[in-house]
Amino acid sequence: MAEGKKLVIVESPTKMRSIQGYLGDGYEVLSSVGHIRDLADKKDIPAADKQAYGKYSIDIENGFDPYYVVSDRKSKTVAELKRALKSADELLLATDEDREGEAIAWHLLETLKPKVPVKRMVFHEITKDAIQAAIGNTRELDLALVDAQETRRILDRLYGWDVSPVLWYKVKSGLSAGRVQSAATRMIVDRERERMAFVSADYWDVEALAASASAFKVRLVRVDGGQLARGTDFDDTGKLKKAVVILDEEKAQALAHAVDAAGTGTVTKVEAKPGTRSPYAPFTTSTLQQEAGRKLSMSAKQAMSVAQRLYEKGYITYMRTDSTALSTQAVQAARSQAVSLYGDSAVPLKPRVYKSKSKNAQEAHEAIRPSGETFRTPASVSSQLDREELRVYDLIWKRTVASQMADAKYETTTVTIAVQADGRLAEFTASGTVYTFKGFLEAYEEGRDEKRNSQDAAENQSLPAVAVGDELGMSDAEAKGHRTTPKPRYTEASLVKALEEHGIGRPSTFASIIGTVIDRGYATKRGQALVPTWLAFSVVKLLEEHFADLIDYDFTAALEDDLDAIARGEQNRVEWLKEFYFGSEQQVGLRQVVDNLGEIDARALNSTRITDTATLRFGKYGPYLEVADPEDQDAKPRIVNVPEDLAPDELTAAKAQELIDAPVAGDRVLGENPDNGKIVVVKDGRFGPYVQENDPVDPDAVDETTGEVAEAPKPKRGAKKETAPKPRTASLFRSMSVETIDLDTALQLLSLPRVVGADPESGEEITAQNGRFGPYLKKGTDSRSLESESQIFDVTLEQALEIYSQPKYGAGSRRASSALAEFEADPVSGKPIRIRDGRFGAYVTDGETNVTIPRGQQVQDITFEIAVQMLADKRAKGPVKRGAAKKAPAKKAPAEKAPAKKAPAKKPAAKKSTAASAKTDAEKAAARSAAAKKAAATRAANAAAKKS
Repeated sequence: MAEGKKLVIVESPTKMRSIQGYLGDGYEVLSSVGHIRDLADKKDIPAADKQAYGKYSIDIENGFDPYYVVSDRKSKTVAELKRALKSADELLLATDEDREGEAIAWHLLETLKPKVPVKRMVFHEITKDAIQAAIGNTRELDLALVDAQETRRILDRLYGWDVSPVLWYKVKSGLSAGRVQSAATRMIVDRERERMAFVSADYWDVEALAASASAFKVRLVRVDGGQLARGTDFDDTGKLKKAVVILDEEKAQALAHAVDAAGTGTVTKVEAKPGTRSPYAPFTTSTLQQEAGRKLSMSAKQAMSVAQRLYEKGYITYMRTDSTALSTQAVQAARSQAVSLYGDSAVPLKPRVYKSKSKNAQEAHEAIRPSGETFRTPASVSSQLDREELRVYDLIWKRTVASQMADAKYETTTVTIAVQADGRLAEFTASGTVYTFKGFLEAYEEGRDEKRNSQDAAENQSLPAVAVGDELGMSDAEAKGHRTTPKPRYTEASLVKALEEHGIGRPSTFASIIGTVIDRGYATKRGQALVPTWLAFSVVKLLEEHFADLIDYDFTAALEDDLDAIARGEQNRVEWLKEFYFGSEQQVGLRQVVDNLGEIDARALNSTRITDTATLRFGKYGPYLEVADPEDQDAKPRIVNVPEDLAPDELTAAKAQELIDAPVAGDRVLGENPDNGKIVVVKDGRFGPYVQENDPVDPDAVDETTGEVAEAPKPKRGAKKETAPKPRTASLFRSMSVETIDLDTALQLLSLPRVVGADPESGEEITAQNGRFGPYLKKGTDSRSLESESQIFDVTLEQALEIYSQPKYGAGSRRASSALAEFEADPVSGKPIRIRDGRFGAYVTDGETNVTIPRGQQVQDITFEIAVQMLADKRAKGPVKRGAAKKAPAKKAPAEKAPAKKAPAKKPAAKKSTAASAKTDAEKAAARSAAAKKAAATRAANAAAKKS
């Protein structure tokens, strides 16, 4: 870098390229590619500091001082930044303007230790005017924002590292708990509990056609003056909340026939009410995630990823914000565009001003909108954006323009018609809404989440002009049955809305939180709905019973308010952390809770009673029903598999009984193995279907009609069982089923691994077999994947040798797959980027970092910029943990050296070998004598050491 240049550091390669184009030759823009350092792993803490920092990488006894290190994957980046800084005369930290961006800037400052002037450069859009304005309006680093971000990081480390291990020991290994993640999981589970407890109610009404100049639909609302029941009149237990008329099917059918027989009705009331609808505020992070979910079927994570790309390319303003405000220039741009597209009447006389409901002071100061002082239309940028980017930009553009447009005006007309039906007065109504002025609806209408009992909503229709007293023809009356519905499950959009309404978390973190909930197996997606798993039920149950405060919605929201107070400089970080961790008179600290957990019954925790005899249990390999024998309480319970796709609210008592009563497809006799005379049966076990060899059975024990083996008589209680060798088993291939497998196929499975032949060069045996990751060949320690399971039986020695002659892919498991697309070199690694087709789908790679293309995105949608960002995101997450050389810590804290501890002596093995068990009595006595002498010598040495 030439002398006198200013160094600008951003956190994204795409952002780097965009900003470099707006600055002159006097600037060089480099990227940190996200955070450059984080809390140290235990292995990276020197021995002298382990006593203070060892457990959390935080010294909880001395001001919760964090121990940061530069991550291994960022050492090259830091070295490049330091080299560039040596020849710079000024450093501009231009990371994002939110709390996390401020923290990245602080870490850069702490690590680079610049000797030149340092300025903080902030902007909320990447345009030439905005960047040049930011250069002239720099500020100092906001340490209150840094404190807030550090506090969050420390809090999440303490919470996760203290609570997660409890889940590992009592529920399942690999689980995690988190401040917002656990509350979100509880929300999903609570909604499912409501659905499970819900009791539906049936009710009937009548629909008919009324006709004057034209026909329109009418619906029965009152009978003899009494209001007809609707879904909203019932509570969640199926009971009525107020006095209404309930029609059953028979009464509704009779009334429908009577209306048809009457043939006419009289208009008794015509009511017209004017109304207005105001436009929606411009997008915040939360509302953008919600609308992208509703209108574009995007996940929150996908929506934020696309929005990030649009921001870094300079098409929209900063996408992490709680503000609904627009700048004066943006308001003028939106109004001008509305007038040019929809006419002068499209905008009100005065600009609209929106006030944010958020108390959060750390977010950007403007809503998400198209960048610049003049908005580019979606049509004008369509050739510059990929499909997903264009869809999100179109959404943001429409919402922003509509937010400054005039109110929509409408008139709703309701007609009431009375029919004398077989001595009963039946009153029908119909409604129709006509917009007299569409206003903002010309540009945009917000999507809606699914609501319960939506079938009760009146159908909007065009009504003919009628007057009170008019006689209308009535025909086609039909009885309609309805059933009340439980609250719909959360979608990502509605969960984001609920989290925001409760004040839990921050919108900028919702996408990653929901992603974690799904990745941890706490919820699965059925369409757009989030369905909790039984694993989530066990986790939430444990947290509710033993960490009640930490999963309480109000407590979690209060934590968020406190963290915002730290960001505003109103709360002391260290004092707050002390109260949270160690406790105070007002609250019990996390440490006290963890230290006083007491006994946790893991079996009870992972159990849900379904019926008197059936209990749902969650085990290592998933959920199953444990069915007790009501006639013999001491008998071993029967295990019944629960289908993976069965939602918790669908496992009713009736469904459980259906699973219990279903015929067992397993234990079906396939025939006799001619080689050893053993009987081959097929079973359907908890871990999947398999075949097994059994000793021959009494012919009378086999049911001739089903081919199933009758249950052997139970041994007498207290009788000693004889140990027997385990029978030979083999799992069925994915392409096979319990119902159709035959004896020949079963014998082939039992013969695996199959010897293909010997390598003529080395003489090593080549075998074909099936494994955890699919079919493969094995020669010594060298394995190669096969394309299909059928090849296990069909592959020849020549074909196997051909496969082994091909070069291995990467570090060693497969042949290189051909590239589906190729791009120029990655700015970080300097290597060409390619899209390849792998075992688990298409992925982007630069030869060092691999990242799978998300579901829903096509290969053709991936541009060079998207590929670079995907690789950068993956690098930021870090590689799979493995042994690495220790780095010098970026921040040291003085700590006393703990006294060296002696390694504990190894305990003798509990189990004896076969040879050892065959020792003579004399040998055993000699061994005991030697052990006693050794113990005595050790005691003597210890006593001598104490005296000295």
